[in-house]
Amino acid sequence: MSGKHVAVLMGGFSSERPVSLSSGNACADALEGEGYKVTRVDVGRDIAAVLAELRPDVCFNALHGPYGEDGTIQGILEYLEIPYTHSGVLASALAMDKQQAKHVAKAAGIPVAEAKVMDRFDFGNKHPIKPPYVVKPVREGSSFGVVIVKENQAHPPQVIGSSEWRYGDEVMVERYVYGRELTCGVMGNVALGVTEVVPNGDTFYDYDAKYAAGGSTHVIPAQISPNIYQKIQSLALKAHLAMGCRGVSRSDFRYDDRFSENGEVIWLEINTQPGMTPTSLVPEMAGHAGHSFGDLVRWVVEDASCSR
Repeated sequence: MSGKHVAVLMGGFSSERPVSLSSGNACADALEGEGYKVTRVDVGRDIAAVLAELRPDVCFNALHGPYGEDGTIQGILEYLEIPYTHSGVLASALAMDKQQAKHVAKAAGIPVAEAKVMDRFDFGNKHPIKPPYVVKPVREGSSFGVVIVKENQAHPPQVIGSSEWRYGDEVMVERYVYGRELTCGVMGNVALGVTEVVPNGDTFYDYDAKYAAGGSTHVIPAQISPNIYQKIQSLALKAHLAMGCRGVSRSDFRYDDRFSENGEVIWLEINTQPGMTPTSLVPEMAGHAGHSFGDLVRWVVEDASCSR
């Protein structure tokens, strides 16, 4: 049992606030069960002053999205010299920017889909690339703002240039990769098991499929050939190291086995602060490797440091 005082940072003001609150409360409950003194902190603009007064031994970063996993809160914690969990400033900023992460991954020999970044207002009546393709915000998570343009769609999606769009003016247009959704976590520079995510009643792993009860089926270990399984694990670890990640991360992939079981494997992105909700993937992967949820959050806290 530990006497450490852990501040669990949650909530915040990104689109992913509800997910962060769910993650944060689940982790706080588990840490209390492990004997830590826990303070739950709903993060606002005054977070530096709050933490300077609170002076916890460790900050468990359960924030998601901009300000929480893009290097911003990490920089504040570095200035305050409070050890914190997950990745540091540079890795967090890199991974959050899908285009920069793709550059780093490609340079490390990780297969990525062809893509380009453009201003959302430059979408006219002509497709920017040949359909099918995916349009996604450059700096969002949890599949917010992801739009799939199908092969027979006559025009680009109108929502991208409309006032309804809330995810920034810079978007990525990426070749659509057919196939199965695979994901693999890394914990302490060790690849965990590979999970296949099968959305229930939808064509891709959107927000509801990720977080609603029954929104998707998680198959672990994924029912794929051993060589593809090991390849996914190897690429997840390679991405984790190439970005300079610390603690726990999770990489997402598409695997097209329509024509051969040795089909195309494409890395999509890396998440430096995977969700810790009841339906989240990394706690399931850790459980498959023999780590209880309590074991996982305790390991994450004990791994915390500055200068990450």
